[in-house]
Amino acid sequence: MDTAQPSRARLGLRAVMITAVAILAIFPLLNQLPADNVFHVSDFLVSVSGKWICYAILALSLDLAWGYAGILSLGHGAFFALGGYAMGMHLMRLIGPRGSYGHPVLPDFMVFLGYQELPWYWLGFNHFSFAMLMVVAIPGLLALVLGWLCFRSRITGVYLSIITQAMTYALMLAFFRNDMGLGGNNGFTDFKELLGMPLNTGAARISLFYASLIALVASYLFCLWITGTKYGRVLTAIRDAESRVRFLGYNTTSHKLFAFVASAMMAGIAGALYVPQVGIINPGEFSPGNSIEAVIWVAVGGRGTLVGAVIGAFSVNGLKTWLTSAAPDLWLFVLGGLFVAVTLFLPKGLVGLLQGRAK
Repeated sequence: MDTAQPSRARLGLRAVMITAVAILAIFPLLNQLPADNVFHVSDFLVSVSGKWICYAILALSLDLAWGYAGILSLGHGAFFALGGYAMGMHLMRLIGPRGSYGHPVLPDFMVFLGYQELPWYWLGFNHFSFAMLMVVAIPGLLALVLGWLCFRSRITGVYLSIITQAMTYALMLAFFRNDMGLGGNNGFTDFKELLGMPLNTGAARISLFYASLIALVASYLFCLWITGTKYGRVLTAIRDAESRVRFLGYNTTSHKLFAFVASAMMAGIAGALYVPQVGIINPGEFSPGNSIEAVIWVAVGGRGTLVGAVIGAFSVNGLKTWLTSAAPDLWLFVLGGLFVAVTLFLPKGLVGLLQGRAK
């Protein structure tokens, strides 16, 4: 057996990742070229690429939990949305008297609903550092509680998947309520600025693009480091044969819990970067369909490869952007068919196909 082949394949995939990041990094620069220049990149492409980068971070977080720990979460969209809501609360606090009702403290929807004072859980969100802490703390705390309850009871497989899906559906219903004080059905929108920078400018779009790209690279390197350590090898062993690892004396609950919490925090960061780029966050982000779609990204790209999660997020969302414009009624059928086709014919995803050709 040629042991050099897998190493060459891994190096090739990492080279693809580096090349893709380099290409993405020059997108905003090409956007500054004249519109009639052949290398000009449109505002739309820069904006949509920024969203895809956030989706790639979400896919990476899911690959850490599912691809390496065997935790098939159908609720990672909830962690993404919670991070987005934390960022949205900060952006709403910054609007101040520039809102439609001109109130110096209360967001517009609170004035409309007759709130007399700011709810206690909104306190502190006017500070960027506090909001960024909540971006990772809230998803991480939810994952810690849910994971501890499930893993200590040895709930795995489809039962765990159903519980995570029920969690995100319950959160969606809760956030739709006006009395939650989180915008109800409309959520948060009409953001004005972030860190003193107006959000409706090209400079803000480019800055958020680069911030997302840096976060993607950092997330990839973090996952690469984690999975390359002894802990990562134990995690993979838990995925493949948890009972045997437990028999060897390892605390599988704590290993899985760390991976689940870390992945939830990464998803929260992705959501926080996503919200100022799209300009809105509402309960629809909690939809179980969003979490299932993220699973499809990882499956299409290649579960347990990290690079595959990024490739899957970009390829599936690129297809979605094109198809929802060309034939919007077909998208859900194509998405379902794509998942079935990958499961039957490409169990290792696109990365497995690339590795097969490299041999």
